[in-house]
Amino acid sequence: MRKIFTALFVAVAMMVSAQTYTNEYPKEMTKLAQKWTKKGEWRNGFTKASPAPTVNLVEFYIQYHRNPAQWNALFKWLQETDLMAIPAGRTPIPGTMLTVSVEDGDNWCSQDDLRKGKGSESHYQKIDFMYVVSGTEGFCRLDHETSKPLADYKPDRLEYSFVYDRLQQFTSIPGTFNIMFPCDWHVAKVKTAEASQRLRVLVIKVDYKM
Repeated sequence: MRKIFTALFVAVAMMVSAQTYTNEYPKEMTKLAQKWTKKGEWRNGFTKASPAPTVNLVEFYIQYHRNPAQWNALFKWLQETDLMAIPAGRTPIPGTMLTVSVEDGDNWCSQDDLRKGKGSESHYQKIDFMYVVSGTEGFCRLDHETSKPLADYKPDRLEYSFVYDRLQQFTSIPGTFNIMFPCDWHVAKVKTAEASQRLRVLVIKVDYKM
């Protein structure tokens, strides 16, 4: 429990900084999204986890209402599936075009890697839904003011140059999930202070609806 509160405190403290790490919206929209998230109509029976403090709830609200079929299928599958028993690799969600990437491995991105500018990405067409089943995953989000897109664009993946000291660093643990929207330029699988870097994480690519 102490680890959960520590992670939440660090994430919230970073979010109140002056830098911009995700899309910003009027207070009225933010309050609406917070109320909607707390009410839980999006859950579709899902009780295993809640959004991490770093999730852009307005983006979540907008994308859910533009694409409820995929989100409902995603949460239903997560609730009904033994997430430790399924094999590593790609698993389809029945009745949808969604595929779950079940990843067993280690956090690999060190602070030295970050200083060298490694590991960043964002997407135009897809949303990264990331759910840690076991272990702890480290994340960074890039500051929008100082980060710049690089020219080597790959299909639905854009990399960035970024300033190390302006990174927003946080962790994700079981009981919470992270969602990286196109406005969330990020680095995943960053090494943490935990003794073990081993984790199982699910990554689901959800369609981004304009």
